Amino acid sequence: CKKALEACDCDMEKAIVWLREKGIAKAEKKASRVAAEGLCSYVIDGNDCVLFELNSETDFVAKNDKFLALLDKVGQTINASDATNTEEALNITVEGKTLENIILEDSAVIGEKVSLRRVQRITKENSQIFGAYKHMGGRIVVVAVLDNADEVVAKDIAMHIAANQPTYVSQADISEEKLASERQIILTEALNENAKAAKPKPENIIENNIVPGRLQKYLKEICLLDQPFVKNPDETVSVYLSHTKSTVKSFIRLAVGEGIEKEVVDFAAEVAAQAGLNK
Repeated sequence: CKKALEACDCDMEKAIVWLREKGIAKAEKKASRVAAEGLCSYVIDGNDCVLFELNSETDFVAKNDKFLALLDKVGQTINASDATNTEEALNITVEGKTLENIILEDSAVIGEKVSLRRVQRITKENSQIFGAYKHMGGRIVVVAVLDNADEVVAKDIAMHIAANQPTYVSQADISEEKLASERQIILTEALNENAKAAKPKPENIIENNIVPGRLQKYLKEICLLDQPFVKNPDETVSVYLSHTKSTVKSFIRLAVGEGIEKEVVDFAAEVAAQAGLNK
């Protein structure tokens, strides 16, 4: 990672692309593994739904009754407002206090730093249905909007999204800019692999045969409709939905700690260091 950052003048996004092109690491997949503690939640009110993440320093505190009460208070407060993002939510005023100050005061009582992040709002039409799912009490939450679906189908789709983490509903939702970027990353990675091969292939074979196949495989992995359905991997989500002529319009998926760097403590090294100091 250090080499990637040095090669890209400390530009994080360019460094991720550099790593992927070199085939050193599947950086985008690993980036989601860094974690902070806390819980995600959602509040559905008619055709409106707000999703948010409330972070704590430890998993132990995230299970505390005071933290859970604050989680509920935050959700109800945001739901009663028109806030659509974190900044707007923190500035909501309740009985003369901003939500930010309410969280700070409760944080002092709880005994750990507590912070609000990633507030998002999703809406539906009267004819549509929400599919909602909360995994492990809120480690992952999903809310999807579907047309022509019943509660069983809607819940199945939300559970699938929680498990398989798609980025888009379908390939039609991917911008040309994103497609071009992914195509170039895959091409560069394939050319680097080819240069090290015992019997390198002609570049036109790489560009016209190998790259399109890898790109299509990647797109199927990140698009909901192309993924194997979690309850029946023999059919795709698209095929599953076709049984009831249901369609997915949009979805939001939040997982605790995505994108937050958390210090990794080597307790063995700490103990050893302390033992050395105490000699």
